[in-house]
Amino acid sequence: MHKYIFKRVLLLIPVLLGVTFIVFTIMSFTPGDPVQMMLGESAQPEDMAALTAKMGLDDPFLVQYVRFVGNAIRGDFGRSYVTKREVFAEIFARFPNTLLLTAVAVAIAIAIGIPVGIISATKQYSLTDSLSMIAALLGVSMPNFWLGMMLILVFAVGLGWLPFAGFGSLKSLILPAITLGTGVAAIITRMTRSSMLEVIRQDYIRTARAKGVAERHVINKHALKNALIPVITVVGLQFGQLLGGAVLTESVFSWPGVGRLLVDAIRQKDTPMVLASVVFMATTFSIVNLLVDILYAYVDPRIKSQYSK
Repeated sequence: MHKYIFKRVLLLIPVLLGVTFIVFTIMSFTPGDPVQMMLGESAQPEDMAALTAKMGLDDPFLVQYVRFVGNAIRGDFGRSYVTKREVFAEIFARFPNTLLLTAVAVAIAIAIGIPVGIISATKQYSLTDSLSMIAALLGVSMPNFWLGMMLILVFAVGLGWLPFAGFGSLKSLILPAITLGTGVAAIITRMTRSSMLEVIRQDYIRTARAKGVAERHVINKHALKNALIPVITVVGLQFGQLLGGAVLTESVFSWPGVGRLLVDAIRQKDTPMVLASVVFMATTFSIVNLLVDILYAYVDPRIKSQYSK
């Protein structure tokens, strides 16, 4: 297991290098001058030239990238062009908000997706199954930004029950969490149903039923544990993805998280903030993915034996 974890950590290095190189390239060739944004419209040409030279923005592209990588290895990702604060200080200040939103959204998704998937599988081809799959298809198909705006229109503007944006109360968490959790719930429902259908056709399930074991115990004690293995993958990957930054949802609801921070940084061409945010998101996703793989070993001992090879 230790060798496996070490290999996965080493594989993270080329992933981060590739991601940062792509993002650095895109940010370098997009329109906009960060020096102009920092000094304002009334800045003098000589002041702009002096600041550009001081920040090293007049150096060749590859020189700038190598300098960024060298500083990053030492733990220095620079300061934001806009706030002048260290970029990771900004990210860590926003991360608890994203963590809260992600945790609530995934909890909602699990609470809906797993029970509905189990019921749908045990009642295959019934009206309940059909309605569940139609609802799951709609949940997967609806873009987050559209669903968020519809929820705002109905529950915030129309009924006035909930705030349409901001952060600070439990009510402000409800709409963005539902928006973020709907698509995940649909994915979990489909995966749970598919996995349950595969498991309940196995010989040991038929044997348990032949012995007269109650159907409730057959499903809960025998089928569900094995059926949850692929569901754990989906939940882990979705959690890692959302934890990295629910960009659209946070933007729609003005939620002060990492995703919105990234959108604002791109708009302002705040390259250090964009790069640090991308590194943070990629690292977070990789760590969560690794934790899910390790969790497999405790759910299924057969997988643990493969790690030891």
